[in-house]
Amino acid sequence: MFDTPLPRDAHSDAKGEPLGNLPEWDLTDLYAAQDAPELIRDLEWLEAECAAFASDYQGKLAGLDADALAACIKRYEEIDIIAGRIMSFAGLRYYQETTDGERAKFMSDMQDKITTFTTVLVFFSLEFNSLEDDALEAAYRSNADLARYRPVLDRMRAMKPYQLSDELETFLHDQSVVGASAWNKLFDETLAGLEFMVDGETYNIEGTLNFMSDPDRSKREAAARALANVFGANVRTFSRVHNTLAKEKEISDRWRGLETPQMSRHLANHVEPEVVEALRNAVVEAYPRLSHRYYALKAKWMGLETLEVWDRNAPLPMEDTRTVGWDEAKATVMDAYSAFDPRMGELAAPFFDDGWIDAGVKPGKAPGAFAHPTVTTVHPYVMLNYLGKPRDVMTLAHELGHGVHQVLAAEQGELLSSTPLTLAETASVFGEMLTFRKMLEKADSDAARKVMLAGKVEDMINTVVRQIAFYDFECKLHAARREGELTPDDINALWMSVQAESLGPVFDYMEGYETFWAYIPHFVHSPFYVYAYAFGDGLVNALYAVYEEGDADFQEKYFEMLRAGGSKHHKALLAPFGLDASDPAFWSKGLSMIEGFIDQLEAMED
Repeated sequence: MFDTPLPRDAHSDAKGEPLGNLPEWDLTDLYAAQDAPELIRDLEWLEAECAAFASDYQGKLAGLDADALAACIKRYEEIDIIAGRIMSFAGLRYYQETTDGERAKFMSDMQDKITTFTTVLVFFSLEFNSLEDDALEAAYRSNADLARYRPVLDRMRAMKPYQLSDELETFLHDQSVVGASAWNKLFDETLAGLEFMVDGETYNIEGTLNFMSDPDRSKREAAARALANVFGANVRTFSRVHNTLAKEKEISDRWRGLETPQMSRHLANHVEPEVVEALRNAVVEAYPRLSHRYYALKAKWMGLETLEVWDRNAPLPMEDTRTVGWDEAKATVMDAYSAFDPRMGELAAPFFDDGWIDAGVKPGKAPGAFAHPTVTTVHPYVMLNYLGKPRDVMTLAHELGHGVHQVLAAEQGELLSSTPLTLAETASVFGEMLTFRKMLEKADSDAARKVMLAGKVEDMINTVVRQIAFYDFECKLHAARREGELTPDDINALWMSVQAESLGPVFDYMEGYETFWAYIPHFVHSPFYVYAYAFGDGLVNALYAVYEEGDADFQEKYFEMLRAGGSKHHKALLAPFGLDASDPAFWSKGLSMIEGFIDQLEAMED
């Protein structure tokens, strides 16, 4: 393995301006080291407890009374916590330096061990799903501890019609190490190891993508062409990964009797297909009023007849290009959170103070940003690649929102804390909106307001339009793969079909852009995940409208919503706010906020 050298250190932006003291993770809250006695102890406990759990319960669930069933589920939850803690530690160490062979090996070894230990538990969900509905209902009525787990158990039982035999499920569990997991790892390692030549300098993928928002148009073009060249040279590998994973999913779905490739995601998200379809249709129908209209404005601001793909995320000509230091970014987000409710600020503070954020750009570090919940007995960790851009501040607000949500939801315990993806974006996008509104209030001129509004519209379009276009691409890809092997050209054509529709007529598309599907990790790691972003954005826009209308109890309702984690359906969570995601008007309300911002921008042109 090798590290890709970056042209800057972790504490500088592209111009060499200091960003301040960027925090790094302190992972000792999980384990002190990979050979820590506590980790070795937990591995030994996990191996023994998995075997004991199987011995105590396999073939016996149907004979348990309500109290014994509740005790069984609590033991299962403890196993989940320890396994999650070990994998969180191994995964986060790896994300810090993905090109480090030792870290990659450690994560792989831990994954293998935990897969081996937990294989004997495959029976649990299969056997639980075989319990009679009437018997289970009676058990819920007689034991409140058991009834508390009902939401997560219902989600598990939603897969009951699609369950295979115990033997086949065990085989698939064992085989996953050399199946999807291996292809995922190949994708990650390939992407992390790519080198891109931009103006005579070598960059990794994160550094190169960063140039796509550079003020210098020639730099953006050089980066775009470097991406196209390298993706084109590696397109067969990426095509093989997508072909294999889509086919694997098709085989699994066919054996299970799942009607569509999206169905397993909808079931996991606890969201009805018609709700997702209503969202998708509302956004696609709004493309001309959103992205097409905005990008025409952007072309005008940039003095261009047409936009190239490297102009999409270009800073606006009137944009403030100053570097935002870390301390300012922290103060901005913390002020916004605390102004909404002091409790929000209190929940956010440890992320900055206790080593829960890893912010700097470093060689081999995983690209992008995320909030990892770890387990409910520890705390979340946030990863950023902070370069001092104003949008990096919004990314901080976003990921911190996830973190606060995860801290609050941890009160539910391990099994109930996990929020369906459609709702998992709620706090993150709301945190962004709070930060944006706070910054807009402080804007000292119309020009500053214009820049901020345009930036927010771009972010919303990147969330709603881009992600629904991604979702359509995935739908087309998986549908086409069911008909046979896809060539790189086939996948390229599917990609371009959704790009042209979503971005609008103002764009030209350079040769090579057709391969830009290759680097999107969600397509590989979490098929059909992407619509959750658009769902979350629409939901938050509607929520924020309620907040602006002055609901006196809004903060309390909001905290209750976050505390619920995965214990309530989206209908129950939204009902206190008078909202219903199954109502088409709900999505129109969310999209109208974006349209309103574009209206304001157009009015500023007069």
